[in-house]
Amino acid sequence: MSAARSLARATGMSSRRMVQSRSGLAFTAAFYVIVVAVLAGLWRAAARGGTGTIVGYDAVALTWYIAASEAVTISLNARLIDDVGRDIASGAIAIELLRPASVLAHRVATELGTVLPRVALCCGVGTVLATVTAGAPPRPLALVFAVPGMILAVTCNIVAQHAFAASAFWLRNAGSAWFLYQKLVFVIGGMLLPLEVLPAWLHRVANVLPFRAMAYIPARLASGHVEPSLLLQQIGWLVVLAVAAAAVFGAGERRLQVVGG
Repeated sequence: MSAARSLARATGMSSRRMVQSRSGLAFTAAFYVIVVAVLAGLWRAAARGGTGTIVGYDAVALTWYIAASEAVTISLNARLIDDVGRDIASGAIAIELLRPASVLAHRVATELGTVLPRVALCCGVGTVLATVTAGAPPRPLALVFAVPGMILAVTCNIVAQHAFAASAFWLRNAGSAWFLYQKLVFVIGGMLLPLEVLPAWLHRVANVLPFRAMAYIPARLASGHVEPSLLLQQIGWLVVLAVAAAAVFGAGERRLQVVGG
């Protein structure tokens, strides 16, 4: 079996398993509704309590922003870095070196297959929730770009998490990498708030880091900003992250083979 077919098969199998896991999907949807309802409600209250907008986002736009940003983060395995780190530290990952595809590519493909059904579910639930609680999307055309933006966002996130998890090849524990990564995505990735809310200096820092591609970009598109150039930024960051993750994983695998786990 070719490497490409092996990766496609891994993605398809993990997607089917997730679709069949009705309880898992139900939990994801319930958790998503609670988080979006609370966060979007707070942002709407803040917007309507002042001038009606916050850094250019009105109450409706903020609701759609949160619906999108949470969809692309809640759908992910929150402990992925820790899980991959444990497999590396225990030496279990050594068995995967026998596959025709690279360990990194196979793991990313499998994880992406698990995440995509969750993203689709959250998108559907979020669309209904945002429409009922705030109103129709500010600019429906923007959603045409938001959908591929969400797929690119979760892909960037999965690849980046594997790059961070690879620290376990040397540190034997990826717990600290997981903690740091989550905070970066939460704040300068734009998961909890639009990046425009940040202080000017921190906003500039966030704009030159890849984390904005994982939450802020799809959220900004969903909030009514028709900016297709943002998708090109995500593609660029995905290439950079993939190269970085492959380099780190490759170095780690070579070290594992030399020292024997």
